[in-house]
Amino acid sequence: MTIHVLNIFGTRPEAVKMAPVVLQLAATAGVESRVCVTAQHRQMLDQVLSVFKIVPDIDLNLMRPDQSLADLTAGILTHLDPVLKSEKPDWVLVQGDTTTVMTTALLCYYNRIRVGHVEAGLRTDDKWQPFPEEINRRIAGVVADLHFTPTQHARRNLLREGVPDERIVVTGNPVIDALQKIVTHPMPTETQELLRGLAEQYSDSIHLIYPVHLNPNVQQPVYQLLAGVPNITLLPPLDYLPMVHLMKRATLVLTDSGGIQEEATGLGVPTLVLREVTERPEGLEAGVLKLVGSDPARIVRESARLLDDPDAHAAMAQAANPFGDGHAAERIVKALVNYSD
Repeated sequence: MTIHVLNIFGTRPEAVKMAPVVLQLAATAGVESRVCVTAQHRQMLDQVLSVFKIVPDIDLNLMRPDQSLADLTAGILTHLDPVLKSEKPDWVLVQGDTTTVMTTALLCYYNRIRVGHVEAGLRTDDKWQPFPEEINRRIAGVVADLHFTPTQHARRNLLREGVPDERIVVTGNPVIDALQKIVTHPMPTETQELLRGLAEQYSDSIHLIYPVHLNPNVQQPVYQLLAGVPNITLLPPLDYLPMVHLMKRATLVLTDSGGIQEEATGLGVPTLVLREVTERPEGLEAGVLKLVGSDPARIVRESARLLDDPDAHAAMAQAANPFGDGHAAERIVKALVNYSD
């Protein structure tokens, strides 16, 4: 009996974490796997698909300039529903906490299609932080038939919410599968040139590299404030491969991104998280992450401590990785193949 699986995602972080799963499904006998992308993020999604040599079977191409969450949600509901009716998959796999995940889960419920939720169980228990991700993943969690959690902590979150233990599989996070594959690739030429130039020009000082989001509402104030500062390099969003290589060689990472919290932890790079709460407390427990909020004085103080105090930096610079061992995709596919209701 062949299992029909439809993988649906739309952003770069989703693509990074789903790529190992898609490749594992393609290599598994008795599984017919197809990929549908909403292209919630067009350019950044395509970068990852290219790295992992994944060609979508269905591309909804729904990204629009200055699109509101309501418009995006309506577009996914309208365009994805006929795809589900036509494909009739046994399983739909979604990952994480995006608008694509939430809307897909809801549509699967309407169409009585089983949902496997990759990276399930992450919670801050504050519906506004992060927004809208916390509610997106909670909705997906209500609908999901199988919950693939990255850690035991995430499993306990779901048990607390009443999810039956037999529907939870602790797999690790496929971001580590992807990371282990990517770090074996040679450093891209553009990254080598950037690092070499910075090393030569700013050998006695600190240099900041800031990949700026494509959203014009973000780009405009960033460039107004920081363009022209000699030791700041403003870049467009980096492809996944050069981004990982830059992080691997960074002294310190500052971010509010969920995925980068996991990747930096996997690489053992000290990371200050510009949030009040995180759904990834495992990184805090491992000692690689530290919450610093959004107060500028605190961010500067904590950054200076790590840059000026070798012992403080060494205490955080470790690769004790709580997010997985690089075999999450294998466990996810095995659980799908062995599932019985």
